[in-house]
Amino acid sequence: MKHPTSRLLHAYWDRLRNGRAAPERSEIEPGEIRNLLADSLILEVDMARGAASVRLAGTHVCALFGRELKGRDFAGLWGRPDADPWLLVEAVAVDTVGAVAGLQGRTERDETIDLELLLLPLRHHGETQTRILGALSPTCVPHWLGLRPLTRMRTTSLRILGHETAPASRDARATLQNLPEPANDSAPLRRGHLLVHPGGRA
Repeated sequence: MKHPTSRLLHAYWDRLRNGRAAPERSEIEPGEIRNLLADSLILEVDMARGAASVRLAGTHVCALFGRELKGRDFAGLWGRPDADPWLLVEAVAVDTVGAVAGLQGRTERDETIDLELLLLPLRHHGETQTRILGALSPTCVPHWLGLRPLTRMRTTSLRILGHETAPASRDARATLQNLPEPANDSAPLRRGHLLVHPGGRA
């Protein structure tokens, strides 16, 4: 895992499962990963149909595609008939393992962006094949991000994460409280309840 969001979300998930194959969906406390929510998503898996849909998606994930993603077909995000992301979802759901994939997104203007996708299994009402926790994060933030949506993606790399347990000394909660500055972004200024990011028109 290269992206800080992927590493931090995996550390949190690993702490929650506490040696089990997967934690329960109800164990996730959004407040504990509030710094990661914008890049996070939850998939609802339908094994009978061989499909997955987006149940929840953070604001940054939706901004990548220029639309609200809740309820949309996960495979449809690839925008290509030859893409088969179900194989990735199936591996995570059936084998109860995590997976991290490198993706390349592309806009209608042929602009490209490199992304990292993390998928982690969740138990939901005792079943391990119905929910997946994930994150989709850009490796850098181009100036056009949020203005021109991604229309297609392709997978460039894939790694399956085993059931190895993280060292006990690693504390995900402490790590989450000391997040690094976002890539390509200076520290925002607080104005009341808003965070103002420098840049744009003067």
